[in-house]
Amino acid sequence: MTTWTDHTADRPVSLTAPSGIDRAAHHRLDEAWLAAAWSHPSTRCFVVSGGQVLIDETADGSTELVMTPTFEAPVTEAHRYFLGSDEDGVSYFALQKDSLPGRMDDSARPAGLREAGLLLSPRQAGLMVHAVALENWQRLHRFCSRCGERTVIAAAGHIRRCPACGAEHYPRTDPAVIMAVIDDHDRILLGRQVHWPEGRFSTLAGFVEPGESIEQSVRREVHEEVGIGVGEVEYVASQPWPFPSSLMLGFTARATTTEIDVDGEEIHEARWFSRDELRAAFESGEVLPPYGISIAARLIERWYGKDLPARNTF
Repeated sequence: MTTWTDHTADRPVSLTAPSGIDRAAHHRLDEAWLAAAWSHPSTRCFVVSGGQVLIDETADGSTELVMTPTFEAPVTEAHRYFLGSDEDGVSYFALQKDSLPGRMDDSARPAGLREAGLLLSPRQAGLMVHAVALENWQRLHRFCSRCGERTVIAAAGHIRRCPACGAEHYPRTDPAVIMAVIDDHDRILLGRQVHWPEGRFSTLAGFVEPGESIEQSVRREVHEEVGIGVGEVEYVASQPWPFPSSLMLGFTARATTTEIDVDGEEIHEARWFSRDELRAAFESGEVLPPYGISIAARLIERWYGKDLPARNTF
């Protein structure tokens, strides 16, 4: 087996770089502290709606999240989420609204996390991913799963309480595994989902089922989707993925078999690639490189040994 040097080992996975934000969870139930923080002139807030925020290009060519002092913020009491404070004591809030506010200068534009996460600084991307995850959960869990009563927001957006039965509901995170499967010839297995366009390939992925370990989940998902057996499973990194509520757990997995048998329901096509074959497929346009916000690109790069072509993002 050829040994390749990983030239991308020090690159952080998107949305996981240190943000410098202390989530300060101990303040979430302190209404007096939250009110004081909201009223402080240094506090900044932004609106999140349908998974989107407003971003703006600055004079130096960088991209920033559009944030305002709280006295300029749209009115909303119930859907105001405390995200944390930075090392200078600046507090940050997200406001959930039915639509994004307009901008008088018309320079800002709406963007979702798949785009903005690649453009914003680690601090602002971290704030956005926190806000989007909370908004997703809030929109989908408005009623008590025990008694069906409408719940109310508490803990600065991090709890929903049921006034009828007293149940407390917390934001859910669904663990999902994503894996670069490698065989004894040091080839990587990439698949194309049924609804993806021609040429779009990526690593395999799936959700962890109740009662199974993450290693078992990796082996089960690979076998179910492409009929390949997996032996050794090695953890690489994780990535928050609020589409709407996942945590991606990234792995490399060693294949024990190589005969592909796609399930036809989730995976339409799967292929083994050597590095030379994948490079040629990139250059010809036969395969679209998954170079974007997803941890999938990072997993492939670790095996590939260098940056993937920046031709497409997903």
